[in-house]
Amino acid sequence: MNIAAFFDLDKTVIAKSSTLAFGRPFYRAGFVGKRTLMKFGFAQIFYVLFGADEDQLERVRDQMLNLTAGWHRTEIEQLVEETLEEVADPLVYAEALTLIDEHKREGRKVYLVSASPIEIVRPIGRYIGVTNIIATKVKTDAAGFFLPELDVYAMGPGKADAIQELATREDIDLSESYAYSDSATDLPMMEVVGHPVAVNPEKDLRKHAEENDWPIVEFNRPVSLSTRLRKPVPIISGATVAAAVLGAIGMALLKRRATT
Repeated sequence: MNIAAFFDLDKTVIAKSSTLAFGRPFYRAGFVGKRTLMKFGFAQIFYVLFGADEDQLERVRDQMLNLTAGWHRTEIEQLVEETLEEVADPLVYAEALTLIDEHKREGRKVYLVSASPIEIVRPIGRYIGVTNIIATKVKTDAAGFFLPELDVYAMGPGKADAIQELATREDIDLSESYAYSDSATDLPMMEVVGHPVAVNPEKDLRKHAEENDWPIVEFNRPVSLSTRLRKPVPIISGATVAAAVLGAIGMALLKRRATT
């Protein structure tokens, strides 16, 4: 069977909300006005400082569905692709990149799992070398224009359901697989794998991780994607990060066994 590593995107692999980060490019392209751009900015600051619970994320989801109705799927993905380096300076955690590389070297499949729209997640994934994506999908009409309805909502239990369906389809052993996230909203995803890891956890996830002896790691070195493309993070750094995370996982497993 295959083994996989599932990475939440926002505040786990990247230091921002992937959707809110593109407010300025959307404004310049005429998709949003100044008032909406200001809301994006305030929402981004609040999200970085305090995170978001499930109710807040669902409110943002509904607002975004109404806002994006009538946008064309291809135009949005092209805009994200063209402005990604501008937005991502710095954006991606170096520790996440090196850990992703380590999982790949060990022969594990790596997936980005995000509640953000796939038109935003997929270009980010391509830039960091992850092409396996689980993300929210908005319904479109026959011409490819967004409707204010969801086809797939990769949030909370939706992430866990998508991972379990994928595991059946791709013959993935979830008991030996890994999941990384910063938020308690991702507990369903983390609880379906054998190796959940809390990354920069907000309060509720940190408490849950401590109570269940899950590894807790801190990512704090965001780098720009352009730097990543020109100058990859040194292998020694990757080995150090991977060793720290895997060591934390090993200690957590020993604690679990000692208490059972």
